[in-house]
Amino acid sequence: MSNVYTHGHHESVLRSHSWRTAENSAGYLLPHLRPGMALLDVGAGPGTITADLARLVEPGPTTALEATDVALDITRATFAKLDVDVEFVVGDVHALDVPDDTYDVVHAHQVLQHVSDPVQALREMRRVCKPGGIVAVRDSDYHGFTWYPELPEIDEWMELYQRMARANGGEPDAGRRLLSWALEAGFEKVDATASTWTFANPEDRAFWGGMWADRILKSAMSDQARRAGVPDETLTSISAAWQTWAAQPDGWIAILHGELLCTA
Repeated sequence: MSNVYTHGHHESVLRSHSWRTAENSAGYLLPHLRPGMALLDVGAGPGTITADLARLVEPGPTTALEATDVALDITRATFAKLDVDVEFVVGDVHALDVPDDTYDVVHAHQVLQHVSDPVQALREMRRVCKPGGIVAVRDSDYHGFTWYPELPEIDEWMELYQRMARANGGEPDAGRRLLSWALEAGFEKVDATASTWTFANPEDRAFWGGMWADRILKSAMSDQARRAGVPDETLTSISAAWQTWAAQPDGWIAILHGELLCTA
């Protein structure tokens, strides 16, 4: 199945994704990892989470999977600077070229919101996971985001992101649907939780607001919006609003995520 990755791989996107670590993005999974496990990271991206997970399961093997060679080259570039041994594989999560019962842990962070059939993706993740192993997924829920001050241009950003992601066949409110998808995929034992990222101090606001101020002008999403007829003036006003938000001493945003630990 074909998937369109709404964010793309512009520097502003990678700036955000490279901030992610196992501690800030996979804390729900960490207590369940131990040395010697075999781990598959689906949608490894820049590989910062992958590297952390790989260190925790060494000497067990870690495989980093991405949908294209271009995306996997970004993962490889990160590991070229690290002393961590990882196998790199291109593949489609809907139809993994992996034997049954291969991994102790199959992990995916911010993946299911972008795929065309998340239930089939979870079935495949379960298939390649050993009986009793863990399938761990975490996804944002965009309509669950909340922020202050409530600038109208950021409301417009949310509406635009929802529209672009859905046009690509994605589900931007994936977080609230994860449990439903896992049950439909056949999992019987599922631990469903939620967690947030919060950006509220000046440094964090500058990071998050500056990142989106750039992404709305320069990323694959902005290119898609222009093709859909969104005027440059609209994108520019949204960009300026993110900068305005970041400069507010009371600026605050919480990013909601759903997360699951599924027993294979």
